[in-house]
Amino acid sequence: MTEYIKTIRKKVEHDPVMQCGASVIVVNGQGDVLLQHRADEDAWGYHGGAVELGEDVEAAACRELQEETGLIAGKMTLLGVFSGEGMHHIYPNGDEVYNVDIVYICDDYSGSICPQQGEVTELGWFAQDQLPSNLFGPNKRAMAAFLQKGRQDNG
Repeated sequence: MTEYIKTIRKKVEHDPVMQCGASVIVVNGQGDVLLQHRADEDAWGYHGGAVELGEDVEAAACRELQEETGLIAGKMTLLGVFSGEGMHHIYPNGDEVYNVDIVYICDDYSGSICPQQGEVTELGWFAQDQLPSNLFGPNKRAMAAFLQKGRQDNG
């Protein structure tokens, strides 16, 4: 949780907030997707988090990727911006958010995979046709768009 979100949560407690997120779907040379198993829920998702005040969105996506996986992003491509009812989520601690998630695709990266202690319990590569059934709710729309884009690019 970013300092900005911590400050907001002190004021509004668990009430709904609008949150701008920056996220990355990492793809390797075989087309597999790197996902993280979240520590706060029994769910797998791509990498990302809240943008800090004044932070560039693409820089936030790179920062979140490095924090959560140890990987350093090279060139990224914008997948899309995802918002609306499908991005509403209530976390196990009761915090309620409406996310606006700006999602990038990255197949150009360096570094060694190392899960972030406290937020990520496991990192794993998944074939695009064998993604886990317990995908993190707010990631489902972007992941569907990513898979559709892959079908269009290959078909």
